[in-house]
Amino acid sequence: MSETYKKEIVQHIIRNLLDIQLLRIVQAQPTWGYKIKKQVEADFNVKLRHGALYPALNSLEQKGFLESKKQKKDGRARKVYTITENGKTYLQTYYSVLQGQLESRNIKSN
Repeated sequence: MSETYKKEIVQHIIRNLLDIQLLRIVQAQPTWGYKIKKQVEADFNVKLRHGALYPALNSLEQKGFLESKKQKKDGRARKVYTITENGKTYLQTYYSVLQGQLESRNIKSN
């Protein structure tokens, strides 16, 4: 696969499915906003603005997919996010739908 296409597709996925990527990151380990931002940037080579990240995290929390708790570490207060059962169900549903789409596409192309 061409690296140019790969980078373009990854950026498209991150921009359009940011909620899924955020849930995936938090499911792996409860974490806070700045660490999520740095992980997205390192893993996907995409700059993630605070103006996109925090509204997305707030929306996921309002939908009941994430919970947050204030924690102090080294004198700093951090809002640490954890995934809820509804968030896990949403993520699993996404995987099922995606798998179905991929399988459906494979059948049609044969």
